[in-house]
Amino acid sequence: MADPQTRPTKESVAAFLKRATDGDRRKDAATLVRMMQAAAGAKGVIWGRGIIGFGTHAISYADGRTADWPTIAFAPRKDHMTLYVGRRFEGSDKLLPRLGKYKTSGGCLHIRRLSDVDMVVLGKVIAGAITTAKKKT
Repeated sequence: MADPQTRPTKESVAAFLKRATDGDRRKDAATLVRMMQAAAGAKGVIWGRGIIGFGTHAISYADGRTADWPTIAFAPRKDHMTLYVGRRFEGSDKLLPRLGKYKTSGGCLHIRRLSDVDMVVLGKVIAGAITTAKKKT
């Protein structure tokens, strides 16, 4: 079985953000870096070609393999921020209806801009995702 392609890199978060974002997208990404770093108690690390992860925990695949994955992460995409929070995180049923404008797919939240969401609720979403990820390890 092949190794996971998404692994930690040596690129700095600041260099990545300068290369991959600009304007309001860069400001939103910098805000998410601060929030996730504080909540996870870990500095950001670039995973693969565009995910900023904070902390690590082991995940298990259906075939029994395990791999390291960020405890919490996000990726600044062209049209939105993709937050890797898991499918069901602690408090999701109460928090998501209060978050604001977002979309979901798989275990991700897609937020066009941070001004579209309640930042206090977003902080609780991030904390809930971290708590859930840590309980799984």
